[in-house]
Amino acid sequence: MSTSLTLDILFRSLDEKLGFAWVSGNHDKEHTINTTNDEKAETSLVGNLNLIHPHRIQVLGSRELEYLDSLRKNSRKDAIGQLFSGQSDLIIMAKQLSAPDDLLQAATTTGIPVLSSVLQSQEVIQNLQYYLSNHLAEKITLHGVFMEVMGTGVLITGPSSIGKSELALELLTRGHRLIADDAPEFSRLAPDILNGTCPEMLRDFLEVRGLGILNVRAMYGASSIKQNRNLRLIIVLQEMEDAIKMDRLHGSRRNRRILGVDIPEITLPVGPGRNLAVLLETAVRNHILNAKGYDASQAFIERQKRRLEKVHQ
Repeated sequence: MSTSLTLDILFRSLDEKLGFAWVSGNHDKEHTINTTNDEKAETSLVGNLNLIHPHRIQVLGSRELEYLDSLRKNSRKDAIGQLFSGQSDLIIMAKQLSAPDDLLQAATTTGIPVLSSVLQSQEVIQNLQYYLSNHLAEKITLHGVFMEVMGTGVLITGPSSIGKSELALELLTRGHRLIADDAPEFSRLAPDILNGTCPEMLRDFLEVRGLGILNVRAMYGASSIKQNRNLRLIIVLQEMEDAIKMDRLHGSRRNRRILGVDIPEITLPVGPGRNLAVLLETAVRNHILNAKGYDASQAFIERQKRRLEKVHQ
């Protein structure tokens, strides 16, 4: 997959963590960093200075500067020229090290920006790798309310007006946390991991019919909001009369495939007198037990089997 990232977005996204400062090229904030995610690509995304297999983002620390200083005049000129040959899109000076004059001159001539960071080179690389992996991840937006219930990422979904927001409110009063309402975004960060976040415009807000837009953080405090969570369970709310005939032994558990990842999905019928918050908490507790290898229905079957064996002995 091939995508692009502007220097301005990268700067604003990581400035707080990396302590960025402009060294050269601050007039060209729309400078594009090519983030091609392809195993056959000739350049990797980020790493320490490498002139043979250059990275798109080259990080220079004290060792790299010492290496350049150890070169003879012509060799140094060739190395600087190779660094700014066009295969790299950004140079970062770690630990606020001063960029040499010849490096700055080459940056000005080629138009390749140079930034400095307060962190050491390995910390800069680790933060950039994490950020870029999220930037390049496959993404999908799903309808529903995404919450953290007992430490588990749960997507509550179902038809419009079924009661998703009301259920979310009751879960909030029971100490659980809201991640995103209406349109949570999920990114595939690993072969078996979908991480859910909230779009910036919707952050902290929950829409409840009759009450309008509510600011959950203002009403329940900062502890009621979670920035992100891995999706582990989907709860589908469905009208009682529309619910399919369910297996009374195993319930309605099945898998739903999202971005190539299988996520357990449970359907909860909605009807008068049913405490959905308690049912959802119970579904999460049972999911946690299943993840640990315990299956209540199988345990029940085994118990009945042992009882029958005793009767026929």
